[in-house]
Amino acid sequence: MKKMMFCLSAIAFASLASAQTKWDLPTGYSANSFQTQNVQQFANEVDQLTGGKLKITLHPGGSLYKANEIKRAVQTGQVPAAEFILSGSANENPLFGLDSIPFLATSYTAAKRLYEAGKPAQDRLLASQGMKVLFTVPWPGQSLYSIKPVNTPADLAGTKMRAYNPATTRIAQLLKAQPVTIQLAELPQALATGGVQNFLTSSASGVESKLHEQVKHFYPVSAWLPRNATVVNQKAFDALDKPTQEAVLKAAAAAEQRGWITSERLDGEFIKELGAKGMTIAAPSDSIRKELAAIGETMTADWLKTAGPEGQAVIDAYRSR
Repeated sequence: MKKMMFCLSAIAFASLASAQTKWDLPTGYSANSFQTQNVQQFANEVDQLTGGKLKITLHPGGSLYKANEIKRAVQTGQVPAAEFILSGSANENPLFGLDSIPFLATSYTAAKRLYEAGKPAQDRLLASQGMKVLFTVPWPGQSLYSIKPVNTPADLAGTKMRAYNPATTRIAQLLKAQPVTIQLAELPQALATGGVQNFLTSSASGVESKLHEQVKHFYPVSAWLPRNATVVNQKAFDALDKPTQEAVLKAAAAAEQRGWITSERLDGEFIKELGAKGMTIAAPSDSIRKELAAIGETMTADWLKTAGPEGQAVIDAYRSR
């Protein structure tokens, strides 16, 4: 009798195991990042909502695929799901760089409007590549750090401004500053040797890199709020039964709402921490605001030249909201 019970239990366990689906989900960001923690909570909720029927294993820090390989991995079905920064694929299609057009959307409210205006086009683009968007969450905005006070645009002219991509190089040029290509890890050394005098980066980077030790002026200009997207390969999603699909979408909706709230809260906390550690936190002057807005118009026009009618429709939708 015991032997029969053991056999029945083994059969039941084998049946359960065969019914369970397992997904690997790589991300290039560290396990300590609020973005990664949010994706982990999404995975936990999927497990709970499906009663363990769908198990998602998160692989942070580029441990499964390097950051620049992750999108391709989920696109080709090497992994069923993944998280990556959308603007990292702007060279493929300008629509991926929508949320990183400088000084177009300079607050969480504006960034949400821009996201909603561009979502249909971005979703179609990713769908054409075999992917379904589950949720997207912004990073805190890119703000201005400076060794010396910046009261007018003239205070930036002729200074050495850190650049790390074509957009930041263009911003420096439009401000009549000298762009200097420096990666974030090299920034403290460049500041110490006078190689850089000002730059754009997030409040989170300021805290993590202890930039308050060398830079004393912070202006929350929120040049852009780039978003991470968590996506699933469409075939992998279609292979799920209807209740499991609904559970994934429910957990994804909760993750998006939670992620936006967390990002904005942390931005405020990081800025307070920078102030507490000796940085002067000041709103940009009217003349700086006007100059940055003008740069935003110029760079939006540059983007539209490459994005075409579809990009124009997105910008029109954003500005009409």
